[in-house]
This record gives sequence, C-alpha cells and structure tokens, in this order.
Amino acid sequence: MEVLLLPLDDPAADLATAGGKGASLARLARAGLPVPGGFLITTAAYRAYVADFHHQIVEAASRGDAGGIADLFAAHDVPAALAAGIREAHAELGDDVPMAVRSSATAEDLPGMSFAGQQDSYLNVRGEALPDAVRRCWASLWNARAIAYREQNGVAHDDVALAVVVQELVDADAAGVMFTADPVSGARDRTVINASWGLGEAVVGGHVTPDTIVVSAGVVTEARVGDKTVMTVRTPDGTTERPVPAGLREAPVLDEAEAVRLAAIGSRVQELYGTPMDVEWARRDGEFRILQARPVTGLTEQVEEWNDSLKGEYLWTGGNLGEAIPDVMTPATWSFVQLFIREAMSASTLPGFDLVGNIGGRFYMNLSVMHSVAGALGMRRRLGAVEQIFGRMPPGLDVPLLKVSRWEIVKRVLPMAVRIRRRVRDNLREMPAFLATARRRGEAVRDRIAATTEPAELAGLWESDVEPYLVTASQMLEAAGRQGGTTLVFTRDRLRAMMGDVDAEAMLTGVNVGGELASLGPVMGLNRLARGEIDRDTFARVYGHRGPHEFEVSIARPGEDPAWIDGALAGLRDLRDDTAALLARQQEARDAAWARFARRHPRQEARMRARVTRWNAVVRDRESTRSEVIRAFWALRAFTLRAGELTGHGDDLFHLYLDEILAVLRGSTEPLARIPVRRATYLRYASLPPYPALIVGRFDPVRWAADPDRRADLYDARGGGVPVSDTVTGFPGAPGVVEGVARVLSGPEDGDRLRPGEILVTTLTNVGWTPMFPRAAAVVTDLGAPLSHASIVARELGIPAVVGTGNATMRLHDGDRVRVDGERGTVELLTPASRPAKG
Repeated sequence: MEVLLLPLDDPAADLATAGGKGASLARLARAGLPVPGGFLITTAAYRAYVADFHHQIVEAASRGDAGGIADLFAAHDVPAALAAGIREAHAELGDDVPMAVRSSATAEDLPGMSFAGQQDSYLNVRGEALPDAVRRCWASLWNARAIAYREQNGVAHDDVALAVVVQELVDADAAGVMFTADPVSGARDRTVINASWGLGEAVVGGHVTPDTIVVSAGVVTEARVGDKTVMTVRTPDGTTERPVPAGLREAPVLDEAEAVRLAAIGSRVQELYGTPMDVEWARRDGEFRILQARPVTGLTEQVEEWNDSLKGEYLWTGGNLGEAIPDVMTPATWSFVQLFIREAMSASTLPGFDLVGNIGGRFYMNLSVMHSVAGALGMRRRLGAVEQIFGRMPPGLDVPLLKVSRWEIVKRVLPMAVRIRRRVRDNLREMPAFLATARRRGEAVRDRIAATTEPAELAGLWESDVEPYLVTASQMLEAAGRQGGTTLVFTRDRLRAMMGDVDAEAMLTGVNVGGELASLGPVMGLNRLARGEIDRDTFARVYGHRGPHEFEVSIARPGEDPAWIDGALAGLRDLRDDTAALLARQQEARDAAWARFARRHPRQEARMRARVTRWNAVVRDRESTRSEVIRAFWALRAFTLRAGELTGHGDDLFHLYLDEILAVLRGSTEPLARIPVRRATYLRYASLPPYPALIVGRFDPVRWAADPDRRADLYDARGGGVPVSDTVTGFPGAPGVVEGVARVLSGPEDGDRLRPGEILVTTLTNVGWTPMFPRAAAVVTDLGAPLSHASIVARELGIPAVVGTGNATMRLHDGDRVRVDGERGTVELLTPASRPAKG
C-alpha cells in the first residue's frame, strides 16, 4: 500500500514522492537546519484523489480550460480516510498550531526552470480547514499560470503530480529571501539578503521594497534600507497585508550581527546542496527559521581563468611537450606538470622568465624566452635546432622578444647554465642504475600508496616517497635530454648533407636494435601479448603506464583498463604489416644505405657509425627516461585516487592543486569549496577544440573557438599576421612516397576509423598513437618536428611521415585522396572527397 503521509524529515521524501519543495525541506530538516515542524502529503495521495477524473483534467488542460478543471476539483472532496490522517498529523504537532499549506510539484525547480509561484499557498490554516486547503493546493497545479508555464517549457501534463507541505507557520516579526551568491553579478563570495517586516509573502510577492544586506567573508559590506510600506501579518481567518508602522518603515530589519548569523545559515544550506541557493527565511524572537531552499536559477556559471597568455606579448608553442600533454589539464595534473618541469627543465625556474604556461588548461612553452636568450648569447644561428625540436616558424612571423636587457639575460642565464651542467653530469652517472630499478620502484611506490589507511599517513608518504620519486625521474630525463649536446641535431644534418634525405633517415634508424626503444614499447608489447609470449598482467606492468593521455592523472592508464588492451589487440588484426616485418624491412633499407655510404665515404664510415651509435644511445636514453617519468605519473594518479578514497571526496580531488590536496589530507575543508568552480572551468575549456599550435600575445580560447574563421596553426593578437598556406608542407618526418585515402582523426579514441593502408591525418601524435602506426600507410600531423618521439617511431617502422605542417587538418578532409612525400615534407591533394551540397 502506498504511503500517503510522511514526517517532514523522512528519508523517503524524494522528488517523486514529496515534490521539489517537500524533498528540499526534508533534506534541510535531516541536516539539522532550523526548519519548522510539519508533515508531507505525498504524490500518491494526489494520484489516488484524481484517479477517477484525471483524464478529464488532461483533456481540459489541452484546451486551456483552467476554469473547468477548477470545477472538477471543487466537485470532489478529499477522501475521508486521508482527511482524518491530515487532522491527526496536525494534532501531533500541538494544540491547534497554525499551519502553512504549500504545494510541492514533481516538476518543481528542475534545471533551467523555476516553478516558484506557479501553484498556490495557504497560510494560518488549522485543524478542520486543513483538508480543504490541501484540495485547493492540488487544484492549483492546473491553474492558468501553471498550465502555460509547463507548455512553454515542454513539461508534459501527464508527467506532473503534486505533493503538499503542511508546516508550522512561523508568526514572523521579519522575513525575506537570501541568495548565497549575488543573483545579479553571479559573484559567489557575496550573500545577498532581502528583509522586511512581518511574514515573507510581501517580499516574495514583490509588494514591498525590502532592505538589502550583502555579507562577504563574514562581514556586512553593503546595507540599504528599503521603504517598507506594507507587511503581511496573521489574522484569525488567514493573513492580510497592513501598513508598516511609521517608526519601522525606514528602520533596518536586521542588525549586522543578525545578518552575519543568517548568512552563516545560508552557507550551511549551500554546502549541503553544493550550489548557490535561493533561501526563504523567517525570524521570530531573534531566532531564524528556513522555510524553503532551491538552487538559484539563471545564475551565470562561475569559472576561473587559466590563461598565462595574458602575462604579456610572447610567442607560445604547443609543440614538443605540448604533444606529450595534449589534453586540457585538471588542476591536479597542472600541479604535477609544474613540479616535473621544475626538475626536468631547470631553466624554467629563472625568475621573471615564464618558460612554460597554462593557456586554457593546455600546456604551452614560451619561445620568446628561447629566442631572447639565443640573441643575448650570440647564438641566433643555433635557432634551427629549436625548430627541429619545437616545430617550424611560419615564414614572416616576427617573434616578440623579452623586454629585458642583454646584460640582464646573461647575468641570469650563465650561472644557471653552470649549475645545470654540473647536475646533468652527476645524474648521468646515476642514470643506468636508475633505469635498472625504475620499474620496481614505481610498483613499490604504488603499493605503499595503496597500503595507506589514514589521510595524514598519505600526506607523509608524499614527502617521503612520492615526490622524491618524481623529482628523481624528472632529473634523469633532463640529463638524458642534455647529454651529447647537439648530437641529435647536427648528426642528422651532417648525414643529410652527405647522403641525401632518404639514406640519411634510413641510417639513423635502428634505435630499437641496441635495446628496446621505449616509444615502440606499447606496440611491441602488444605484439608479444598477441603471440602469447607474455600475459596481460605482464603487459600492464611493463607497458601499461604509456598511453595517449599519459600525463593527465584523472584518466585511467591502459594498464588499469582491460577494455583498452582488448581494443588495441583487436586493432592488430587489421595491420598492413606485422610490426616485426616493418622493422625487418627498415633494417634492409638501413643496411643498403650504410653500404652506399661506405662506397662513397670509405674513410669516414667508422667515425660516422660511432656518431650514429651515439645518436641512437641518446635517443634511447631520452625515450627510456621519458617513459619512467610517465611511470611516476601513474604513481601520482594512484596518490590522488587514494587521497579521494581516504577523505571521502573521490574524483573531486582532481580539481584541486597539489598543496590543496595535501591540506585536505591534513584535515582542512577550506579547499573543497573551490571544487565546483574548478570543475566548471575544466569542463568549459575541455569542450573547446584544440587551440592553435602557435599563439602570439593575449589569447581568449572561448572567443577564438566561436570564430568560424579560426586558424588551427597560428593566432596572432597583433593583427595582420601570416596568411594561411594553401599547400600542406612540413618537416620530412620519415621518407617515402605513398598515395592513399586520408583519414582525419580528432583523437586516438577514433582510431578504429583508420582502415589498413589509409593515411593518418591528425593534429598531433604521441606514444599513445603508436599502436595504430603499423595500420597506416603514412602519418601527417599539424604539430611535430623531426626529433619528436612520434617522428622517431615512424622512421623506425619505415612509415612515411610529414609532421609540423600547421594546417593539415584545416586543408585535408576525411576521404580525400592524397600523395604523401616524406622525403620532401609535402602532402598533395589528388582527388577531393565528395562533399554534401550546401542547401
């Protein structure tokens, strides 16, 4: 049998049972907030009452006949058993206690809508009169206002029902409404209180100009006294409006202490709901009561601005590390990335030099710093090396330089360069031992994280184990990247001059021969798993930290996600060639190129082989240490997840910065209030397309995304700028000429759209894309450079690649037939895909 009456604080009082107002009051009462006593008449009672004439109600509503519906309700009395139950529930509250009878609809206060005022309320009702007041509340679900509002908002009449809240009427000497965020500006740090004399109906109904008080940070910051001409008061027969006594019209309703106390109650209500609230309140004899609370509608969503481009007129690039960190970063990830950068790129700690930045949640590097330092040190001719790492500058682009004197740059840079050189030298000595034990260390750190049982214990583990692990891995990557000086750049340039592009690229492959290249690890591991040489647990342990989103700690690693492994294994069935076959074919090309070198330059073969061996070792060390940094980021994900488990805040902690996570682990609740704004900010930026590869000056991601003529290659706030190229050209990533159908992918999750032998076209690739490389006939990217690890993988597999085009995804479309020349770095459109006609 369905329940017709519920106590006000009953846990069963949800939206479907008690309507919006009833469910809200029940939630407030259960939380211990000062809510007047009462009871609820459920939607089941309403449905039982209208069962015999509901079809007539809906038919009349479809005709807009509100008067006919009122007659139907007037002709039907409240069932005797329910009426008796209402009177009995009232009697339990005390001797003839005056009540407020308010409607509570199931469609009330849905997201984006407010049904406040659509149904009726009855005040100062007692005993025998209560059942009839309930019947009139039910009838108000079908008044002309409510019918029209539902139709305007697409709420079907069949879908609504009405509960009724019967609650003690506070004989208020003052009442009003309170917004826990400013309803005009949207500011979340302002509580706005409207107050007037008597019951609250005069304020809610707009019959009076109330006092307005603003409370911020526990202090009244604004107070305006309204001209309160009328007040709602109780009478023996209900309520009525009377003039406010002359002495009270311009007197403040609340003093500062009361306003602060009321705002504190509002903060408790907001904390309970996790969103700004519209709260009706009443005061009697200095005590406050909460009569109703609902989310503030129409409030501008509060977000933060994550935008280092506002710091000045700099040239920012998303190349290189931006390719490895392709996602909008959660605050936790940005904290960890900053710590990683501090140790792996010591130059980023130079005061006043913003070498890295967060633009709309995405990682960028400041090329203005590099160009300024190169100029100050007389090394402008070496900027070609920067392009091979970060990507090519569009012809004619004027790079803005730092507004710092040459002497100031030299004074800051040289001492740091000496310190870095010493640290790199020391860390290179430690690197073999680090690499030999790094995987076991990563597993041990994750095990210790999982074993923690108290939040404070986990905070201590951060300092003793987790942070030192990340710091060491990051410093090893710095050492690996700086060893050999300019070996990577100038060995390649020298070989190309001596042998041409095709032979030079072939001679530089074979990195995987002297030991597994970490960037090839996932695809090699998947092949071993498919052949049964290793099991799934081994794959997850050895390779499971690598993936397309490996820096973003809020995203599961492949080693945590069986579905990722299943999908990757399924993809192996569609390969053009087995990975081993691609490597073997490339070895034949490499051997033939070396034979030609020996015939052409017999006296230089031994020396050049030594240089290439050094090249391979540098590449291998760099990729191995990069892989171990990512393994450390797996531990950082485990740390953040465990922090959420131990504190009971779950995934919310991804929206806090590291210092805030540690504060929460040590008992502070203050950072938790920032989570809704951070989450909204993250979702706002994550909904936008990837930003341009190059950004000059101040950049607004939202405005840029809304521009139908936006460019994906370059944004220059100075205006004018470099025209978009009509041709698709870039760096020769790996030689070879192929023709095929272009498959333009927005992310690795779309990888199943790439058919064997098609040409992969995308914004960027990283190690997470490499399992699909053997399926592709060629790879074309907007971002990239010859020394990006995706380019190295393409060369190792002998897959033609053109990287760093800047405009491939702008100029090429899904289904276009194209010719990719990886030797010249060009992509030629042969046959456009058929496009739907514009109507």
